[in-house]
Amino acid sequence: MSMYGGVGLQDTISYEGSGVELFHDFALCVMVFILCVVVGMFYSITVGGGSVVSGYSGSNYVEFIWTTLPVVVLLGLSFPSLALMYLSEGPPGGSPDLTFKAVGHQWYWSYEGGDFLDFGVDSYMAPLGDLSEGSFRLLEVDNSLVLPFGAKVRLVTSSTDVIHCWALPSLAMKVDCVPGRLNTLSVSSVSPGSFYGQCSEICGINHSFMPIHVEFVDWGTFLAYVAQ
Repeated sequence: MSMYGGVGLQDTISYEGSGVELFHDFALCVMVFILCVVVGMFYSITVGGGSVVSGYSGSNYVEFIWTTLPVVVLLGLSFPSLALMYLSEGPPGGSPDLTFKAVGHQWYWSYEGGDFLDFGVDSYMAPLGDLSEGSFRLLEVDNSLVLPFGAKVRLVTSSTDVIHCWALPSLAMKVDCVPGRLNTLSVSSVSPGSFYGQCSEICGINHSFMPIHVEFVDWGTFLAYVAQ
């Protein structure tokens, strides 16, 4: 957990996730700046007797400033936001190395792949009795999604019943899984590791019991996993 652990942000493991974290910091600074301006104006009008703004009553200059400044702020927020949305929906610089499909069910996940061999696994939450010391309650699964780190992976999501949501905080990613529709996002990691997420859509009585577990491994381990 990073310095943002108190507000729930995790250390990111991808370039897109790092961009989301930087955009969060930038947007927070903009919000603090706006708050300071509003509080300062409120103090000037109520406590200070309006000494700051009284000289500009009916001024075209002041009206121009308070019209153009919000436009500049919104443009400053929109450009990096749109860039991050573009990067998260597809890998830059060409086609992906691998394609996987994540399908939401009530209440488990299934993963499919067909780049090397056609295979599919169902991922259920591990029962409490199967957990070992050091395992995470309500987050461990019987079959994880295994991906090679450093590769550009395209993840296609859908659902067979209701709307689910595939979310992995370490990648700063969250995408809805809608029945009859395919949504795509780019998944990549700069380091190996084991990372957890959960369905972030209220999809029914067992919504809290369909965790997501992704393991990023080297290519040799990944190929051995696919061969099984």
